[in-house]
Amino acid sequence: MILGAPGASAQSPGYPARPVRIIVAFPPGGSIDTVARLTGQRFTDATGQPFVVDNRAGAAGIIGTEAVVRAAPDGHTLLMGSASAISSAPAVYAKLPYDPVRDLAPVVLIANQPNVLIIHPSVPARSVKEFIALARANPGKLNYGSSGIGASQHMSAELFSMMTGAKVVHVPYKGGAPAMADLIGGQIDFMFDTAPSSVPMVKAGRVRALAVTSRERSKVFPELPTMDEAGLKGYELRGWIGLLAPPATPREIVLRLNSDVQKMLAADLRPRLLELGLDVAGGSPESFAAFIKSDIARYEAIVKAAGIPPQ
Repeated sequence: MILGAPGASAQSPGYPARPVRIIVAFPPGGSIDTVARLTGQRFTDATGQPFVVDNRAGAAGIIGTEAVVRAAPDGHTLLMGSASAISSAPAVYAKLPYDPVRDLAPVVLIANQPNVLIIHPSVPARSVKEFIALARANPGKLNYGSSGIGASQHMSAELFSMMTGAKVVHVPYKGGAPAMADLIGGQIDFMFDTAPSSVPMVKAGRVRALAVTSRERSKVFPELPTMDEAGLKGYELRGWIGLLAPPATPREIVLRLNSDVQKMLAADLRPRLLELGLDVAGGSPESFAAFIKSDIARYEAIVKAAGIPPQ
């Protein structure tokens, strides 16, 4: 459901005046990159100016996010952001080169995304309960990948470990795509991956899906239980994807971008996101800003409870 959409688009004469970069702080191929490319094409069609995806991977999204923070606040550099570098980073990293609340201008929350617990086919487990039993019986022997320290994949596994008492080993990557490649190759045993990148691998039988991390079942994996249904009562964690701009970006540009994305979500972008397993969001810049603040508090609670030392 699209919440809190503003009314008529604010006019911003002359914008965009040249090509716009949408920075994705992860390698190509992941869910954030996919959403950025889908959105960028629609911006290009609507404005006549190219909206080009610029992948700046590294440090769980911090490198790309910092590049946007330091960019000129004229709307020609944008961030397709995620929970890892904005919501969880303040709790995970002792020193960040930016303040995610002060140094970014939220534009619109595009989608929430559940993660999926997937395992290599050689791992002898057919359910979450069997996987928990296996992990408990083999402390420190099961390895999992993520798109980086503090990413929603990492936090999903930390919450799993905290709630089950299972000791598993984290292998951080520079993005979800290389982690998935190693999972398929058998270099790691499991991961909590985003639904969009999990779907084709699960359907091809290259990985086995056990459950989703959202409170409700996924529309693309209706047969999969939630972690809560599978026995971990109260388990819930999902990531998100949203558009942000440098601080001090003119209000009229923020509103223009917000309005344009709302129109996309009300039209053909919505079914494409649903096909990817994403939950369509929307809303005003103010509601997105409030969401970010509450999400930061949620991750701080998980990191504190899990006893994760600052990086």
